Amino acid sequence: MSSLHKESSEEDIFSINPKKSDEEVFIDLLNKDNIHIEKIISYGQTTPIDEPYIQAHDEWVLILEGSAKLKLGDREVALQKGESLLIPANTKHWVTYTYSPTIWLAVHIKG
Repeated sequence: MSSLHKESSEEDIFSINPKKSDEEVFIDLLNKDNIHIEKIISYGQTTPIDEPYIQAHDEWVLILEGSAKLKLGDREVALQKGESLLIPANTKHWVTYTYSPTIWLAVHIKG
């Protein structure tokens, strides 16, 4: 899955820019010491079945707009606007559905 990375700007956290994209957009909001906070805009992208995410740190995600479904090991989780999920370190996981567009707030907790 391809992605577009951007630096933080003064735009509204709920703004969707670009309005449509073939790639997910990642915007760094804070990257300091052991915490990384980013805004992610998904446009229907999913994780390829043979390329799960496995991160060495915990990640907390919150759906600000839209909805998504994730698979963590054998567990399926559906998230709607306002719902959050903690993904523990070293947990194999996939995004299996995203509404287009979906805005995520992702907090990566390292160390």
